[in-house]
Amino acid sequence: MSPRRFGLLAAAALLVAPALIGCSDNGSSDGGSTTLTYWASNQGSSLDNDKQVLQPELDKFKQQTGITVKLEVIGWPDLLNRILAATTSGEGPDVLNIGNTWSATLQATGALLPFDDATMSAIGGKDRFLAGSLSATGAPGKPPTAVPIYSLAYGLYYNKKMFAAAGIANPPATWSELVTDAKKLTHGNQWGLALEAGNPTENSHHAFAFSEQYGGSWFDSAGKPTFDTDANVAALKRYIDFMATDKIVNPSDVQYTNNTSITDFATGKAAMILWQAADSGIKTHGMNPDDYGVAPVPFEDPAPAGGKHVNSMVAGINMAVFSNTKHKDAALKFVKFMTSDAEQMTLNKTYASLPTVQGAYSDPAFQTATVKMYQQVLSSTAAPLPAVPEESQFETLVGGAMKDLFAEAASGKAVTDADIKSKLTAAQQQVKAGG
Repeated sequence: MSPRRFGLLAAAALLVAPALIGCSDNGSSDGGSTTLTYWASNQGSSLDNDKQVLQPELDKFKQQTGITVKLEVIGWPDLLNRILAATTSGEGPDVLNIGNTWSATLQATGALLPFDDATMSAIGGKDRFLAGSLSATGAPGKPPTAVPIYSLAYGLYYNKKMFAAAGIANPPATWSELVTDAKKLTHGNQWGLALEAGNPTENSHHAFAFSEQYGGSWFDSAGKPTFDTDANVAALKRYIDFMATDKIVNPSDVQYTNNTSITDFATGKAAMILWQAADSGIKTHGMNPDDYGVAPVPFEDPAPAGGKHVNSMVAGINMAVFSNTKHKDAALKFVKFMTSDAEQMTLNKTYASLPTVQGAYSDPAFQTATVKMYQQVLSSTAAPLPAVPEESQFETLVGGAMKDLFAEAASGKAVTDADIKSKLTAAQQQVKAGG
């Protein structure tokens, strides 16, 4: 979907969603047995892998409640557009996953069920959830329109054997160290770093963290876009230059949109990746867990003027209910089930993500050094993306601009500050024009 089409769709959602009459009968009743439709986000190594993980849990839910859940797993490149289309058409699922950064955008459409005090009580109460996870579930001062199901932060995955062979003792702590190390690790068919350079959402997440480190911001205090500042230009140039000038990223990574960089890391084609939770994908490809480590994402050092000590967005996945579902009570039972202590232990262990409820941390699986590292990042060096309705446009437009810049770098063209500023100015003007 083009950025222009995205903007028109988002604007239409704001106008149309409050007037929706009802969903299509996706969640139909058959012989007295309720069927819910569930759009799940891609958390595992593939869509099929997610189906293998989730279906036994959905079968368990049916055994407990008699409610059938019809599952569709949707890849990240398509998920937001599918959801926005559903908010305008009314042809949405009963329950769905959303990226937590989209919470304010989707809340503004009016298409998602607010989790007010009564609704929170129906799923077991607000106090079960971690405060940090709840902070990215909607606009401040309003009831959230989703609850957290998987909590995440970015980390630097590195291949211990490759590091040892190159004489590198420790993972890099600064971007200069990463570039130096990655150049030693780039030779033959092996690259120092793999990026999901063709994925606008993934690009935008790094754009946010790099901007924070460079003293920038993507929106001002009034929620107006500030895309083309010098700080943001410098932040994006540092990231694009991993491919364009440092030559530590394979130019073909511009085609990577669906966890392909994890595959490269797990199969020895790349020595490092920046990822939220790659363990399940690495495991799928048979890499020995002892052969890789996870460290905090590096910082810029020395920090540019105004730079903040931020190396990750507050990442995670939320679970929402369409407000016009014909099966509200059943949908809330399903949300309660998926956020129960037992399911949080099961699912987050499988996906190597972090539970969003207090009770799940009693499981020894969440007492490891890696989990504690991620908890430290989330508590001290992560920041939430701006909770403004236009945030999803930032992800689509800025992330898409970065994809274009990577394509230029992959073709051998020099990517200048002026090139980056031009792309950011065009994206900013598109947001200001309402799409």
